Amino acid sequence: MSSWFVYMIRTAEGTLYTGISTDVDRRLADHTVGRGARSLRGRGPLVVVLRRKLGDRSLAQRVEYALKCLSKAEKEALVLRRPSSRTLSKLAL
Repeated sequence: MSSWFVYMIRTAEGTLYTGISTDVDRRLADHTVGRGARSLRGRGPLVVVLRRKLGDRSLAQRVEYALKCLSKAEKEALVLRRPSSRTLSKLAL
């Protein structure tokens, strides 16, 4: 069974995109060439600023949703704090 990751990507304009994947490097490559999220097309260069292994898909989806509900300022503070997987998992409660 594959482990799932939550990740955040920063665009050239400073926007933060949140997603989940079993292979963040492959997903970043997809985003870079225009496959995947429409909101990232033509907004490169793209840089992964947060990547945490969470375990199963269900938990990854719940954490992703919790992160997407945060304000821009809260997301920026989270990136600076570099939280552990355990800390991020608590957001999904």
